[in-house]
Amino acid sequence: MAHLKHQHAALGRGACESRARCIVPRAAATVDPANVVKGVFKSSNGAPAAYGADVAQRVISDESKYVLHTYARAPVVISHGKGAKMWDVEGKEYIDMAAGIAVNALGHSDAQWFAALAEQAQQLAHTSNLYHTQPQVELAKRLVENSFADKAFFCNTGTEANEGAIKFARKWARVQAGVDPYDANAVAPYELVSFTSCFHGRTMGALALTYKEQYKTPFYPMMPGHRLAEYNNLDSAAAVIEKGKTAAVFVEPVQGEGGITPSKLAFLKGLRELCDEAGALLVFDEVQCGLGRTGKLWGHQLYGVEPDMMTLAKPLAGGLPIGAVLLKQHVADVMKPGDHGSTFAGNPLVCHVACTVFDIIQNPTFLTSVEQKGHRLREGLKRSMGSSPHVKEVRGVGLLVGVQLDMMAGPVVDAARGMGVLAITAGKGDVIRLVPPLVVTDAEIDKCCEVLGAAISKVAPH
Repeated sequence: MAHLKHQHAALGRGACESRARCIVPRAAATVDPANVVKGVFKSSNGAPAAYGADVAQRVISDESKYVLHTYARAPVVISHGKGAKMWDVEGKEYIDMAAGIAVNALGHSDAQWFAALAEQAQQLAHTSNLYHTQPQVELAKRLVENSFADKAFFCNTGTEANEGAIKFARKWARVQAGVDPYDANAVAPYELVSFTSCFHGRTMGALALTYKEQYKTPFYPMMPGHRLAEYNNLDSAAAVIEKGKTAAVFVEPVQGEGGITPSKLAFLKGLRELCDEAGALLVFDEVQCGLGRTGKLWGHQLYGVEPDMMTLAKPLAGGLPIGAVLLKQHVADVMKPGDHGSTFAGNPLVCHVACTVFDIIQNPTFLTSVEQKGHRLREGLKRSMGSSPHVKEVRGVGLLVGVQLDMMAGPVVDAARGMGVLAITAGKGDVIRLVPPLVVTDAEIDKCCEVLGAAISKVAPH
């Protein structure tokens, strides 16, 4: 990265030379998490009051009756977790290598996370954005002072973050074209470029950018103005990024849902140049690869290329809903009060917890541990699964890891779950995706590798 505010490229000196001078310290938590847990759970190990196979059957039956079926859920009812482990209501233990789809960066029931949640919950949870609140400002300071950005916008999810970035980009393009952005008849660049295998969300704007047709066709017509190029193919990108037409280019520095595929250095650098030549914005979607997942604070730091905007969400509050758009001043300058907003976004409860999550993850020692654990995981998978003819590649960065198969990964994931490891799929369903809590232990990593090796041997013996 070319620069970080106050020389913070080293990551982890805090949000300024002395955090106490720029971020008001938070008081120590006055709630004992252990006492709260005892009030909710019967036993000291967190086991729920209702426990057993009959409970699982009842929950699954009631879910079928009352909850809209938009997910094909595994036949497991999770009751509680600690660190990178979870237990279901029948008492079975699992190593969680999914982390709520790359959300629970600090794992389950982290003591500092819980203390921050309890501390803020007894003070102030929500005000809307009609008033100033300290936790929102503290979080914005942390994000801005440790990134390329000059401003932060808060929302509630990753897809909302991308929706915000779409709106910001389109208004920016209208202003740059010299037209009145509020004139419905004005003509300005509005096209948005994304790439094959990308995933940017399921709301209508972000969905238009997303690659998989099966996600889109039931909801046609899509938002107009989208152009698709081949991921990691600069010539393909150059063919659709046009001066006077393109408003912004959206790309994941490391694709997650698409199959755990890192960008090539020349590709991201080339996109930066193409955007500059075309007068378009470069937007990095780091909803999955951002905030420590790659072993860097931000995924794009692997490449030394800066965007104009970056979208964040999943791990930022360690399990509570939050999203954010980080943006440079020249983009922020075009937005005015009333142009965009959110009732729940940036509320004190979530932002206070997010400050704690950020402070833990941005520590250089913590980030180094993620790099080391990622290397251990990839090498362990190569040893345990590499002999299978169905394993084509183990790839990824940090603790964002994929195992490419020449068969569907679902049966292997199911078998692993039966052996006590929770994993998920990606790509065309032919990639085993591993995105564990960043606090996963070496022993848990080794066990995961052992189980996945056994699982593929069981499903596809050779």
